[in-house]
Amino acid sequence: MRAIRIRITSVSQAWRGAWKRLAPGCGYRGCPQSPGLWRRLRNRPSVVRLQGQLYCHAECLESALVEVLGRLRSTSSRPALATHRVPLGLLLLSRQQLTAAQLNVALEAQRSAGWGKIGEWLQELGFVSEPQVTAALARQWACPVLRTTPVAPGANRVPALPLLLLESFGMIPVDFVEAKATLYVAFSERIDYTALYAIEQMLGCHTEPCLISPERLRRCLLAQGQRRGTDAIVFEHLTDVFEFARIVRNYAIQAQAAEIRLAPCGAYLWARLERPPKTAIDLVLRASADTMGSFAPALSAPAGFRS
Repeated sequence: MRAIRIRITSVSQAWRGAWKRLAPGCGYRGCPQSPGLWRRLRNRPSVVRLQGQLYCHAECLESALVEVLGRLRSTSSRPALATHRVPLGLLLLSRQQLTAAQLNVALEAQRSAGWGKIGEWLQELGFVSEPQVTAALARQWACPVLRTTPVAPGANRVPALPLLLLESFGMIPVDFVEAKATLYVAFSERIDYTALYAIEQMLGCHTEPCLISPERLRRCLLAQGQRRGTDAIVFEHLTDVFEFARIVRNYAIQAQAAEIRLAPCGAYLWARLERPPKTAIDLVLRASADTMGSFAPALSAPAGFRS
């Protein structure tokens, strides 16, 4: 008798799990839908996944988006981008690619002009070359220099990222190793680990940084802008969280997205609408300066990203 009861219980649990998969419950606490499994199955609408939860109606999804965006705004821990790095001029001195007199001349020119980075002034004065500065920056950031030709986005499964974000962070995806699910991203001046973390969140892969010369980056970005027929849909100067949520909701419903991924990225919010087997849709949204400011403080990278 005990064995029969255990078997009946197991079958009951299996049926309950199957019913829930067929008619999942809504993640929004105020959902107007009946909690009954049969009622949910009979009136099952299309669902969208956000932050690991399923939402059944446009109103439920919008309310959930407002809550998520509110949490992103309220988080205020942003990792420092550069701490305890050897100055670029000292690195070039240590490699005997620059003299102390030349460094002083470049520093004085920088101070007098009131603009520019020391690497730019060293090149402007003819003291060092662009490859030497790039190599020194790579040493400063403890990462390799990209010496091969970058793979074009869309080729060799290299994902195409929003051009606006690439230009804002001075970066470009250069290769993707499918066996390791690793995307290599090249920067020209400094590595922004918050941007790398956002890419990992959106694409579900690991990222590895490298350095590329500013001129090569400029050419890559120009080629990408000319090559791509469509790019992210950009919204500027939005007024509040509710407007953000409404826009993302409307596009998700219209595109019949299966999942919404959100990541703060500098001054922008990056929303990615996954709709397999079709190509994902990227939305890049920016708040007005006098309303929400920047989403940058909302991103907290894990310890492994801190440099």
